[in-house]
Amino acid sequence: MSTILTSLEIKELRRDFPLLAQKVYGHPLVYLDNAATTQKPNQVLETLDTYYKQYNSNVHRGVHHLSQVATDAYEAARKTVADYIDAGEDKEVIFTKGTTDGINLVASCFGKAMLKPGDSVVITAMEHHSNIVPWQMICEEKGATLKVIPFNTYGELELDKLDSLLDDSVRILALTYVSNSLATINPVKKIIAAAHEKNIPVLLDGAQAVQHMNVSVRELDVDFMVFSGHKIYGPTGIGILYGKQQWLDKLPPYQGGGDMIKTVTLEKTVYNELPFKFEAGTPDIAGAIGLAAALKYVNAIGIERIQATEAALMDYAMEALQKIPNLRIVGQAKQRAGVISFLLGTAHPFDTGELLDKQGIAVRTGHHCCQPVMDIFGIPGTTRASFAFYNTEAEIDALVGGLERAAKILL
Repeated sequence: MSTILTSLEIKELRRDFPLLAQKVYGHPLVYLDNAATTQKPNQVLETLDTYYKQYNSNVHRGVHHLSQVATDAYEAARKTVADYIDAGEDKEVIFTKGTTDGINLVASCFGKAMLKPGDSVVITAMEHHSNIVPWQMICEEKGATLKVIPFNTYGELELDKLDSLLDDSVRILALTYVSNSLATINPVKKIIAAAHEKNIPVLLDGAQAVQHMNVSVRELDVDFMVFSGHKIYGPTGIGILYGKQQWLDKLPPYQGGGDMIKTVTLEKTVYNELPFKFEAGTPDIAGAIGLAAALKYVNAIGIERIQATEAALMDYAMEALQKIPNLRIVGQAKQRAGVISFLLGTAHPFDTGELLDKQGIAVRTGHHCCQPVMDIFGIPGTTRASFAFYNTEAEIDALVGGLERAAKILL
């Protein structure tokens, strides 16, 4: 079993994140909103700075020196991502704007090529809106049906219903690896295998997984996976779509424009090969290079050590929070990662969050882009604390103290 990071190691690593050193309303910042976005280490910030100062240029189109340097760095970033997720080929890695963009790409392209009236798409009831709305849109356009795998009161999928849902009408299954609102780690390898038995491809939302645990797309045998750079210590505006070559070759392009073409005449366009077929226009070059720097940073620490450290922190936080009177944790799955969502008595989550903010504690409040989840529980939303390896037990203690002070005002 991997050893957790020592308190001394965490203290040293926190120095890489300049934002964590600031104060908010006179209090040391306690940043517990990592599921929304993680902070960026100096190694990523310096990589972005170096790109813009030393070799800012467009990629793939120029023969001059700066363009060659930028192109080499951009394609090296693709290889870094492919290695990180254990993709079989670099060309199976597509740079996108983020998880939402990647899901929209697959929903649109897959839907245009593969969906027809009477077909269906399967998702789960715990999906982020970005893995619900694009499928609703393409199903409506194509006359297909959206079917849903429910979850129980613990926030665990009711997999006994999976076999009946995966009938002959299903063309694709899309689900999250880790729920951003319930913390549930879904048994995705088992689910993917069940879908493949019926020749149904699977899209995996890895936005809340790749920063917390080792994810091998080949071991999972998943057909598509998406994630966002900003949730794994990289820049905003950059993300990844992984797709098996056999599927990416079948799908039509998502957008038209420069770089996604081989030849263009006024009568016909011949599309480019992978991965460029899905990367129309000037990409987020700095973002891709910055994401590679973030992944290298994670690798230097070790994802297994990060997972063990965060698991210990989650256990500490769960035990501490459950001692607070009138606090209800929403989502009690046995396998969980990343977040703890809760309600403080009858207080509205916004009020809880506001009072924590005034104490320098940053948490997320609301429905977390998971309104169906909140509707199922019959609540308006939750307060959500989400963790990274740089968080500490002292910060959990500060959260507990902040909630106890908030309770005296709100309850």
